[in-house]
Formats: sequence, C-alpha cells, structure tokens
Amino acid sequence: MVLLLNLSNSCIKEFPVTLPELSTSSLTNITSTSAICGGNVISDGGDIILARGVCWSTDFNPTIDDNVTTDGSGSGSFVSNITGLTSGTYYYIRSYATNSAGTAYGNEVIFNTPLTDIEGNVYFTARIGDQVWITENLRTTKYNDNTDIPVVTDNATWISLSTPACCWYKNNESNSDQKYGALYNWFSVNTGKLCPAGWHVPNEEEWTTLVINTGGEYYAGGTLKEQGTIHWTNPNFGASNYYGFSALPGGYRSGTVTGSFRAMKYLGWWWAATESDERWARSRTLAYDAAEMARGKGLKTNGYSVRCVKD
Repeated sequence: MVLLLNLSNSCIKEFPVTLPELSTSSLTNITSTSAICGGNVISDGGDIILARGVCWSTDFNPTIDDNVTTDGSGSGSFVSNITGLTSGTYYYIRSYATNSAGTAYGNEVIFNTPLTDIEGNVYFTARIGDQVWITENLRTTKYNDNTDIPVVTDNATWISLSTPACCWYKNNESNSDQKYGALYNWFSVNTGKLCPAGWHVPNEEEWTTLVINTGGEYYAGGTLKEQGTIHWTNPNFGASNYYGFSALPGGYRSGTVTGSFRAMKYLGWWWAATESDERWARSRTLAYDAAEMARGKGLKTNGYSVRCVKD
C-alpha cells in the first residue's frame, strides 16, 4: 500500500525576512583625501544581501542618501576604498547592507583627515569643543595662494620690517621644520593668507574659547602642552596633552635691537590675529615651568609660532 501525504500550505512555517546585522571596520591608510574602511555582514536576515558598502558624511548617522561605496553582495567581510575626501575634515562613517526587508547600518566610526597646506606639508587636527585646530605649528613658506612668504635671515633686516616675513629658528630649517615649525612676524598673519584655505589664524576671542574649553587660564597650558621632556625643558610642569593639542616650545625671534632667537624648548609664543595698536598685536604664551596659558601681546616685528583653526 502506498501512502500519499498531502502537505498543505498551512503546515509550512514561513520565517519573515529581517534587516541584516553588520559591523563597521576600523579605518586604515587615512590620507588627506582617502581612506580604507569596510565592514562585516554577520547575518543576512534570512534573505540574500543585495548591496553592501560604507556611507559617510560630515554629520551624524550617515545613510545611503549620503556618500557611499558599493562593495558587492552577500554576507561576510568586505573592504571599501573611500576617495574624494576633503583635507582637514571630520567625518562620520557606517557600513550598510541591504536585503528585501530594507537597509541596515553598522556602528558609527568618527575619523578626521589630515590637513595639507599649499606646499604639501601635512598636519594632524583635533576637535576641541566646537573648534577644530591643527595640532602642530605651521611650517609653510608660502601663502595659500601659492605666493612666497619672504624668508628673512639677516637680523638688521628682520627688525626693520613692516612687511610680511618668516624665518626658521636660528635660521636652521632642520631644527624647526617638522617639530617646532616656522616663526612669522605679525604682518604675515595680517595678510589673511597664512593658513590653508578654509582655515585661519585664531583671533583673541577664539584663543579665549580654547582656553575656557581646556580648563581655564591657570590650567589650559598643562592640558595643551605635549607631555615629557623630549621637546620641552624639564619639568614641563602640568603637561598632560589631554586634548591632543601637542603645544611645543618653538621659542621666538626678537623684533627689536638684535633680531636674535631665544627660548626654544623653554617657551612657546603664538600669534592671535587681533591687533592691539599700531606696534603691538595679541598673543598667547606657554612655559616649561607653568601650567597656565598666559595672555599678552607682542611687537608686530617679533617672530612667533602660528596655529590655525578651521573656519
């Protein structure tokens, strides 16, 4: 006898398709305009993965309506090559995967691209409060329109200037370039072309905002200074570099009498883009033996370090 089994549709259980589950990979090979990321589709939600990749934006929670890569289909891990990024910019990035139920996203990762100036010098940046700062002293000898900033070595010429100029500490580029940066008179700051496009020399109010956001006047120096005594003279009091600003003591060049260089590894001076009067402009100072950031002013003919803040 043959038994015929009649299996009706009511006996078959159908499992609904759900959104995929996935994670976002860590970023690697970050440059001023590109990066490598990717993700891992852990679960396809019960249906084939039709599309996958990463999406990114300068705002929180990017979606596939923003910038995307398309990196095949199916479950498992994948690699995404991201291009077309903007130098010196913070981005938010998530992996995504789409099946018939819709699109799901992985965890969000925040990253920033290093800033490149007109000469090709690369600077890392840090977000502090609502500001974004370069975390190195400026070292360009060209304005952002690619015209030259005069590099002045002669002391007598330096102190007599009323026009823009820059120099290297003790006229030795190898001592200054990569770590301590160049020194600029205030006339070069006042051109408005010293920092890369989209960035500027901070004014007095912007320095004040930084100080407030990093502990106040009596503690901000410590939280902003690079730790240790490789570049700062012992004891480098209070230095924690908590905010990643990595302030270094580039010293200064006198704009009066001798035009001499002084105080590298002991003191750092930074210009503000705020004029005090005909001869003076505002500045900020850090010292090896104090945790405060001092507010003051310097002769416009002095040579100080420069930091840039994003527009």
